[in-house]
Parts: sequence; structure tokens; C-alpha cells
Amino acid sequence: MGSLHPVPQVWTPLLLKFSSSSPSIWTLFTVNRPFLYKQRYPLLTTMAVYTQGRLPVSSPNGHKLAPKREKMELGTDAISILHEKIRRDHGKREATRPAMDSQEADMYIQLVKEQQQRGLQKLKGDRECKEGGVFSYKVDPYTLRSGDYVVHKKVGVGRFVGIKFDVSRTSTEPIEYVFIEYADGMAKLPVKQATRMLYRYNLPNETKKPRTLSKLSDTSAWERRKTKGKVAIQKMVVDLMELYLHRLKQKRPPYPRSPAMAEFASQFPYEPTPDQKQAFIDVEKDLTDQETPMDRLICGDVGFGKTEVALRAIFCVVSAGKQAMVLAPTIVLAKQHFDVISDRFSKYPSIKVGLLSRFQGKAEKEEHLNMIKKGDLDIIVGTHSLLGNRVVYNNLGLLVVDEEQRFGVKQKEKIASFKTSVDVLTLSATPIPRTLYLALTGFRDASLISTPPPERVPIKTHLSAFGKEKVIAAIRYELDRGGQVFYVLPLIKGLEEVMDFLKQSFPDVDIAIAHGKQYSKQLEETMEKFAQGEIKILICTNIVESGLDIQNANTIIIQDVQQFGLAQLYQLRGRVGRADREAYAYLLYPDKSLLSDQALERLAALEECRELGQGFQLAERDMGIRGFGTIFGEQQTGDVGNVGIDLFFEMLFESLSKVEEHRVVSVPYQSVEIDININPHLPSEYINYLENPIKIINDAEKAAEKDIWSLMQFTENLRRQYGKEPYSMEILLKKLYVRRMAADLGISRIYASGKMVGMETSMSKRVFKLMTDSMISDVHRNSLIFDGDQIRAELLLELPREQLLNWIFQCLAELHASLPALIKY
Repeated sequence: MGSLHPVPQVWTPLLLKFSSSSPSIWTLFTVNRPFLYKQRYPLLTTMAVYTQGRLPVSSPNGHKLAPKREKMELGTDAISILHEKIRRDHGKREATRPAMDSQEADMYIQLVKEQQQRGLQKLKGDRECKEGGVFSYKVDPYTLRSGDYVVHKKVGVGRFVGIKFDVSRTSTEPIEYVFIEYADGMAKLPVKQATRMLYRYNLPNETKKPRTLSKLSDTSAWERRKTKGKVAIQKMVVDLMELYLHRLKQKRPPYPRSPAMAEFASQFPYEPTPDQKQAFIDVEKDLTDQETPMDRLICGDVGFGKTEVALRAIFCVVSAGKQAMVLAPTIVLAKQHFDVISDRFSKYPSIKVGLLSRFQGKAEKEEHLNMIKKGDLDIIVGTHSLLGNRVVYNNLGLLVVDEEQRFGVKQKEKIASFKTSVDVLTLSATPIPRTLYLALTGFRDASLISTPPPERVPIKTHLSAFGKEKVIAAIRYELDRGGQVFYVLPLIKGLEEVMDFLKQSFPDVDIAIAHGKQYSKQLEETMEKFAQGEIKILICTNIVESGLDIQNANTIIIQDVQQFGLAQLYQLRGRVGRADREAYAYLLYPDKSLLSDQALERLAALEECRELGQGFQLAERDMGIRGFGTIFGEQQTGDVGNVGIDLFFEMLFESLSKVEEHRVVSVPYQSVEIDININPHLPSEYINYLENPIKIINDAEKAAEKDIWSLMQFTENLRRQYGKEPYSMEILLKKLYVRRMAADLGISRIYASGKMVGMETSMSKRVFKLMTDSMISDVHRNSLIFDGDQIRAELLLELPREQLLNWIFQCLAELHASLPALIKY
């Protein structure tokens, strides 16, 4: 790489040596030094001004008063920017993760790889495992149609034109060529070569037009897009890997198999489908054969028997003396789960079931909380209130989560925190893309129930423009055959208007309204009456979306269908057709000209999925329609969409299969040498201002030795108490940050020789490349060279020591930002 002039102002952190064994710590506090002001160092833009207006004021009794905060932006200096970046890139979870030694990590990585291989084997049957165990998603050129978009691994996105015979430069024999149109011209490549290099550019189950075609004359833009995608994938893979490693590290005794479990299973009144039987076996093995906590996804369409899988898991855990929590997204669904569980466990008087909900009075709620804490309740059902700090479990063994995608970000984080300590079973008819991805790649165990119970009849779906006559005819047909009707709207404000219209059309029919903002008791009573068959038409919002099981309701009308997400529509449609009677779903939209392309795509997808058991495929379709924005939880990965799903998956599998190669081994903090002679002297005013300067400096060193999070916390506390530090203190802190980051990155020594900065390290060239690929600053990236056992930076000129420290700090901060994409054991 060519060496460019590194600009010292570019922020990027680095670590330098400061230890208590350095020349006596007292040299830091030379009191005869003048105060350090910015004008002494006009070149250094990262300095902070420290003014004498900050000196302490004494109260009449002699105690120091808190200094008056001067108006200064504390969040724009290099250290604050580093803090913000670490919090954003590394996430809160890393701050609390337990450490793992290298040998232990080796064992667990091997386990993960075996698990991943099992997951890959389960993947789509038509994609054979080729090329040394990496799945190949390359396209057969003969299956392409003119106008299809394709991705060439080295050139980028183009449009397929056709295949025809042509003569090559080196031969007179005509051979078949694939012709591809790019932004700046046409390319041709032999069919044999095309089969090795081409991928279809699409999203799941559909084609999607790319934003731009790539250029033949300039492949650097495509390389950048691919690199960004690769780094994004690597971060996701490492994050999953670490979560999985920490789950594997947890141990609990396997649950005992007892004859009572077989007796409980025999009470199931239906003949299980083959998929259901497999799910029962999978969950039983997870609980009774393994020592690591279960984290299994049960993906089955509405009414295909997921609840029974959960009930058997609950029985296994509770009969061993542990508690089980059942978490539902709405109170309506929680109440239904409570009723089903209470009924199924009614033959076991020693097992106590409780419902915690906002419908309860204060005294009843307090009593329940107390019973949970004492262990008097064995099965606790409720909504997200179960995740609150007030709920203290006596001996929690199992968490059952229904429809995880309906919970908010904070609740999902809380659910994730349970996964390392208790067994978790997640039920979903339409898994969120992240869940789908986990299920596909084997980092999470999944059981798919895709066969419907024998008595189920497919739901007839009608997609059409809204018309009052249609609505009246549909409702009349259902009422005439003795059934009930759901009428769903996206917003509360339209419910009363529909009520008036239906009252006029059906004056003798009991009609009610239900939505989440109603008083608790009122909503509960309405739902109870509808379940009992007293209310014939329920006008509601999507509060009924999840799980509500009313056998007699077999027509659902969904108005303003374009305002619902695909997963929501699928769930809503699943409210009907629970019995052996044919069910109808009417999806009604206003004038089609008002709908966005995305809304039209959603509707077309839903119409195609009329067969039962397609929630799993539908989630994949929805993932495509919404783009890649939410494919991996909250992390935005739009860059991945640039390469198309086929190349994306191949890159993903490649990353998974080589995950152990992207590993950085940290070094102990105390062993890091920073051979740069810089010893800042703190001004006497600042020393007098600090409560206990020697203790503060020692605490800083201890924090740096522990980890980067402790050092960040120390610096923030120091600034909260004393305001922004003077420049000399900032330099001292930067030395600690440099040394800490170097330790994290596996750099054992940093030294300067003239215009050259050297960093001795044991990292591999592959890891160095991933780190530099992730760097934002071209200045730093272009100046770094990997040379055997060290990283070198050639600067254009020899910098003064403090400027050099700033440059190293900034450079290390950039390298440190890539750590989320690397395994750190």
C-alpha cells in the first residue's frame, strides 16, 4: 500500500504505556509548571481548554463546593467520540459478558461448527453441499431469462441479455457465451466460466430491481459494496457465535424422564401429525439429554399444534420442581394460554397456575408476585410485565415465548438475557427474519410443523376493493350458518363508524368493539362473550392477531389491508379456519391507485400463500419485500442487499465455515509496552482541585487494566465530578486508552522510529485485512502495512510526541472498531 500523509486531526484511539512502575508517579504533579492552555499547542485540535474559572470555591465551613460547570461541549473531544463509537458498535452486552479462556473457546467453537453443519444439512434440499462443505448458490446460466438481474462475483450487478455462440480470440471454434449488460457496456463470458462466477440477483422468492448496474470500467465501487457486506455479515456471525458460546458454557442437570410425562402426553385428544411428533421428540431430547439450556424455535402455522409442544415442555420442567413462565404479546392471548394450561393441568392439583395481568387489582397482583417469589406458583402466564424487575422467580427453569416478533426492542433484549440461564422455547407462526436466519443456519435449534391436522380445510382468501354490499353478503352468509365474524381495522378511530354501519345492516345481531385502549374488565368481558358465542360480530383492531382460538368464528373481514404488515395479515387470517368448517378471509383495500408498490407486493404474496403451512416460506418472502433492513434484529444491513440474496448467503456460509480464522487473541494489559517518551505534567491548580490526585491516577490505571468499559466509566465519572480535564490530563488518559486498546487488539508493543510507527502483534494477515477493510479513514488504512509479526505505519514527517500519541490513539480507535467482527478469545 502506498503511504499517505496521516492527518493527526482524524479521530481514532490507541493505547500507550503508562504504568505505576514508570518514573515515580510524583513526576506527574510538578507544581511549578504553568497552566497548559490550548494556545501553547495551536496544532493540536483535539486539546481541551481548561480555564481557571473552574477552581474550587470554599464554603464558610471550609469544605470544597462543587465547581460551577462552564459552558463547554464535553461530547466532541476524541475520547467522548470513542466512547460513543464503542457503545454503538460493541453493544451493551459485551460489557457484561463473562470472559472465556482460549482453550475453552476452542472446544466450544468446535461444538458450534458441528451444530452449524447440522443446520446447513437441513437447508433447502435442492441446494447440494458442494465446494468443500460451502453451500453453492451460483446460478445455472441456462435457467436465466432475458432481463434477469445477475451478480458477477468480481464485476458486480448486471442484466442478463442471453446466451449465443461466438468465436473467441484464440480459437476459430464458436463456443457459447453469456452476454451481460452493465452500466457502461456489454460483457461476454464463456458459459463454463459463468457457472463459476454468476449469481442470480434477487431477494427471496422474487426479483427486485437493483438501484444501479455496476461499471465494467470501474470495479472499485462493487468491491467496496462487497467488502461492506462481508464485514456486516462477519459482525453478525461473531455476535451469534458469542451468544451461542456463552449459552453452551451454561450448565444445568438434564431433567429426569418420568412415566408421568407419558401419561400427560396420552391426554392429548388428537392424533399428532408427523411434524408434531418430531417436535415432541426434539424438545424432550433438549430437556432430558442435554446439559446446556434449550433455545428452540417451534415454527408452525396457526392451529398446527405448537401449544401442545409447549405444554409437554412445561410439564417436564414443572414436575422436576422448577417454575415455568409463559410470555404472550397481548393480554387476550395470555388469558387464552392461561385457560388452556389451567384446563390441561386440572388433573394435577399440586401444580399451581397463575395469570399476571393489568386486569388484576393491586391486592391480587401483590399476592401473585409474592407467590411467584416464594415458589407457590409453578406456571406463570402473562404479558411483558413478567419481564419487569418486580417479578422475582423462586426457581425459574423454562421460558415459553409466544410470537417473539410482537415484543419491543427492550423486551427482546430481556428475553435474550434469559437465554443464557434458562431453557427457552419460542413459538411462532411467522418468524421474524432474524429468527428465520437463526433457524436456517443451525445456531439455533428449530422444529418446523408444516403438516396441517387432518381435519383442517384451507382458508379461502378474497382480495378485493372495499364494497358495502360485499361486506354485508359475507357476514350474512356466516351468520346464516350459525357462525361468528371478526371485522378488523388498523386503527381505533374507524371502529365506531363500522359499528354504526353494521348496526343498520344487522339490527338484531349482538355486535361489540374490542381494542387495547379499553378498560381492562370491559375488554376481558367482551372477549369472554365472543368466545362463548354470545357476541356474533367482533369489530376490533389487531389485538386479536395472535393466538385467539374461537372455533365458531370462520369469517374474517380485514379493512384497509394495505396498512398491515404481511406477518400481521397472515396471523389475522389464521384466526379463522380452526375447525373442520370452510373459512373465509376477505382482504379489502381502498382504490388500488392509492396503494404503494410495496403494499401491492404484500397483497400478491398473501394471495399466493393460500395453502396451509406456509408461514415459514411467507416470512422469507416478507423478508425480501421489506429489504434487508431488519434481517438481523435491529442492526441495519442495507449493504448486504446490494449483493443480492444468493451471494449474500454464500458469503454468510463462507463466514460461518471459517469463523475460527477471524480470531484475535488479546494480550495482558501489563505486558503491553508503549515506547514513546511522553510524560505530561499536571498543573498545580488541577492537582489542588482534585480530591485525592494519587488515588485518582491509580484508579485510572486499575480501570484501564480491567477492560475498556471500566476505563470509559472512570473517565466519565471523572468528568462528571470535575468537569473537562486540562490537556495534560487528556494526554495521560489517552496513554491509558492506547495501552488498553492495544491489549484488546493483541498488540504487545508500540514504538516510534523517526517517521515510522511499529506495532508488534501476533494477529494473522486475514484478521489484519478484515480490520483495515472495516476502517472508515482512508488516511489510516492507506498508511498501515502488515509485515510478518508487526503492523507498520510510514508517516510523511516525524511528528512531535503529543501529536504522535494523538495519531496512534485515532488509528487504534479505528482498528478497535472492528472487534465486533472478530472472536476475541
